[in-house]
Amino acid sequence: MRALPGGAAVATAGGCDLWLLPQRAAFAVDAGALLVADAHLGKAQAFRRLGVPVPEATTGDTLARLDVLLETTAARHIVFLGDLLHARAARDGVAAQAVQTWRRARPRLLLTLVRGNHDRAAGDPPPDWGVEVVEEPWLLGPLALCHEARPLPGAFAIGGHLHPGIVLGRGADRLRLPCFHFGTGFGVLPAFGDFTGLHPVRPAPADRVFVVAGDAVRPVLTLPS
Repeated sequence: MRALPGGAAVATAGGCDLWLLPQRAAFAVDAGALLVADAHLGKAQAFRRLGVPVPEATTGDTLARLDVLLETTAARHIVFLGDLLHARAARDGVAAQAVQTWRRARPRLLLTLVRGNHDRAAGDPPPDWGVEVVEEPWLLGPLALCHEARPLPGAFAIGGHLHPGIVLGRGADRLRLPCFHFGTGFGVLPAFGDFTGLHPVRPAPADRVFVVAGDAVRPVLTLPS
């Protein structure tokens, strides 16, 4: 097994080793595939059109984080677990141009999108992005890759959609942080994109939760009640 990147943690899901990465993605080691949930490309562009003052070039920042992960893991395949695009407007304009340029520089990289609810509204990615689009669940070995993960017979489901987070501490010391949440038969990844918000998870006693704290992923040993 190759060396675990700094700041990452390991979880076993369906008999597979997953690297849980502080950039809020997971790497399926045996498959050589990077799993990315809820990139929401073009969301900042949509916010700015509504007059919300969010930073420019967020798509470029998202693609740069993908490049860091590709270098770190040597992944040859990225599977987007739904909501690659935030809205139909992301199919053109500055965000789309950035993706097209990024894609042209990586012609051998496999890209697969498991359709999510935002993708159905936005439409499939433009053909020159070179993304294979599939419906959930999409099998990758013993993993069933989904947008909305749920227990499925004969496979361990991995998805996104919920933008999971967890609250740690009390009072003035409370922290609300993104997390990886693994329940019985399924796991949910944190949202990869910016400006996506967090939905507090309510883990069962047997669940496993890994919090993303800055540049490190750490197991939560005592789950909040």
